[in-house]
Amino acid sequence: MYVGRHPQRMTGTVAAYFDLDGTLLDASSEKTLTIELGKRRPWRIPVGAVSWSLGLVGNLLRGRAFYDAARNRGHFSFASWSVLEAYSSRLAKEKLALHVSSEAKEKLAWHRSQGHRLVLVTATIAPMAEAMADVLGMDAVYGCGPEHRTGMLSGSERTWSVPRRKGKVPVVEADAAENGHVLSECYGYGNTHADSWFMRITGNPVAINPEGPLRRLAEEQGWPMHEWRV
Repeated sequence: MYVGRHPQRMTGTVAAYFDLDGTLLDASSEKTLTIELGKRRPWRIPVGAVSWSLGLVGNLLRGRAFYDAARNRGHFSFASWSVLEAYSSRLAKEKLALHVSSEAKEKLAWHRSQGHRLVLVTATIAPMAEAMADVLGMDAVYGCGPEHRTGMLSGSERTWSVPRRKGKVPVVEADAAENGHVLSECYGYGNTHADSWFMRITGNPVAINPEGPLRRLAEEQGWPMHEWRV
């Protein structure tokens, strides 16, 4: 399942799959959105904190890993999808666009010049993922959210598409199959070990701003490493 898709501009066997935060974007898009919501509606700060904490405990009791349990959407509880879309669009253009490095822009331009399709695959909540895809000029975007977005968020990710960690692999595989891409010829860009699962199914994995486990993996596998900082 995908969430948010842009008209394809290019065709061919090659796609470049990119993570967002820490890779193309030298910032946290979702944290930026959360902070902005708190500034405009201060009551959201304690409500979101309590909801996130309850989500963390609930996920841990269901046997989820701490990494996944901590990434619940409790901090967006009682926010409407329409509000998230409006805030995301403004923040992406006015603030987050300034946190895309010149190296990242150059690499996107290079892929376009080669006729490659540009695809954003991120665990960032869908409205922000889509807003950043517009800023970056991506051909497709897969973000975190349900297929139909109406009403308010509860903080739960139940029924959502969640391209996170190993969850990015089936998203990339399905996108490649649908668009006729040969994964051994495609590119995969990420900045954490969590991204390595989708990166390694492409023929050209590239580690961006790697630290810890991803840096060690990249060194072992001989993957290219780059620093894209603002």
